[in-house]
Amino acid sequence: MGLYGLERWILALVRYLSRRKVRSIVSVIKDDPGLEAPLITEAEKLGIDTHTFQAYGRVNFSAVGQLRQYIRRRNVQILHTHGYKQDTIGLLATLGTQCRLISTPHGWSSDAGTTLTLYEGFNRAIFPFFDKVYPLSQDLYDELSVIPLMQPRLELIPNGVDTDEILHHRPIAPELVRWKEEGCFTIGFIGQLIRRKGMDVLLKALAGLPDNFLWRAGLVGDGDQKTALKALAVELGIADRVLFFGFRDNRLDYLKGFDCFVLPSKVEGIPRCLMEAMTAGIPVAASNIPGCADLIIDGQTGRLFPAGDVPALQQVLQDIMTDGRSATKYGIRGRELVLAKFSARRMAKDYERAYVSLAGRSSGIAI
Repeated sequence: MGLYGLERWILALVRYLSRRKVRSIVSVIKDDPGLEAPLITEAEKLGIDTHTFQAYGRVNFSAVGQLRQYIRRRNVQILHTHGYKQDTIGLLATLGTQCRLISTPHGWSSDAGTTLTLYEGFNRAIFPFFDKVYPLSQDLYDELSVIPLMQPRLELIPNGVDTDEILHHRPIAPELVRWKEEGCFTIGFIGQLIRRKGMDVLLKALAGLPDNFLWRAGLVGDGDQKTALKALAVELGIADRVLFFGFRDNRLDYLKGFDCFVLPSKVEGIPRCLMEAMTAGIPVAASNIPGCADLIIDGQTGRLFPAGDVPALQQVLQDIMTDGRSATKYGIRGRELVLAKFSARRMAKDYERAYVSLAGRSSGIAI
């Protein structure tokens, strides 16, 4: 387990919920004894109650019984789940209890294998049995709205990011400071190195930049594509200019050192990493897909390019690197947009109203 978009979304939500109105409990289902649970560690640092359910193995329905007992023992009034496995376990665990069940879909894979496609299809099929479903983007809302019996259960609560954390952060990673001292333009990414993020597209675009461009790229995060991406960088002849930092707890030290943030994903909800970069005032470039297009107005708050289009991304990078005035404009307008519409404070207020409305009074919430 790591701290990526979903986990940071949960932490941002519980940080800004009113503790007078809502009692939050952050929980995880640990299916491998060797895995750590940094979400629990970080929630405890915020002073939030936590609980870890031990249910080892890919399929272990003991989590259902454990969760049901916990709900009854702690008088949990609302269970808020995220992801197809947690949604399924949550639905089974709340049967026969007074606990209300809600979910926030964060998006589904576009190039999933047969098994994952079936899991995610089943996930959407069970949503009509939930009390409420709160998609975090208009596109996810529209996709779910066509499912029979879903309309009364659907409500859009747009994604949010902890803007205070980013605006008040000052340190820059030493590696990136050195790159700046060398006069390099730093292109960055923070997130999981998995297939749907399209990082091969970024590497191929970087390899096509003119030889006279002085640049470095820093990729922060881990994932099952890391080894393959490193091999691709070697194959493309850019391994000396692309550094894979791995997962870093101090990700904002790296974010603050980027001159441009790139997200070449194939599918997204509303990407948290993009909102964080925009909050930091960094020019962003992303695939023209739902979610990214909710944040970026091409040529205004950043740049969009067709998903998977290497030459288009290459041209966007060249434009940002050579047109400093436009790049500055993207950073300023991108920050203004996120602060106005996508702050975690605003998101927490929306969920607070939803929780209290469902429970009818102050609520015990497991997330």
